Amino acid sequence: MTIELSGESKATSLNRRLTVWLYRLAGLLLFSVGIFYWVRLIGIDAAHLGRFDLMPIWWRIAAPALAVLYPVAGIGLWMTAGWGAVIWVLIAIIEVVMHLGFPDLFGPNALGLVAHALGLGTLAVLRLLAWREDGRRLGR
Repeated sequence: MTIELSGESKATSLNRRLTVWLYRLAGLLLFSVGIFYWVRLIGIDAAHLGRFDLMPIWWRIAAPALAVLYPVAGIGLWMTAGWGAVIWVLIAIIEVVMHLGFPDLFGPNALGLVAHALGLGTLAVLRLLAWREDGRRLGR
């Protein structure tokens, strides 16, 4: 027996709340990482690679792209827009290619890759559960 709350079950309502919380948390984190990339590009953080003109060519290609994509994905996720998750997947693919495909150039980033995998995996599970719940509701 399911209790209906304004046309949706408790499970659907919980799933939506969890998805919104995941989107908002990921949005804040991705926006913060984007700010970090901008700080590196303009040279405030001299501890890493220095500013843009001192970076190796491979970082000159990757860093500006990620500096744009991270905040855009963060804003999209904060607004709970579907395109925010799509850009997040694009960022994860780029970073997997960078850090697993060319570790000698970009170095390892196990923490970042694990964070992407956990966040996107959780999102996939929540979306799959929502899809199954919608299928059950339409089948009634």
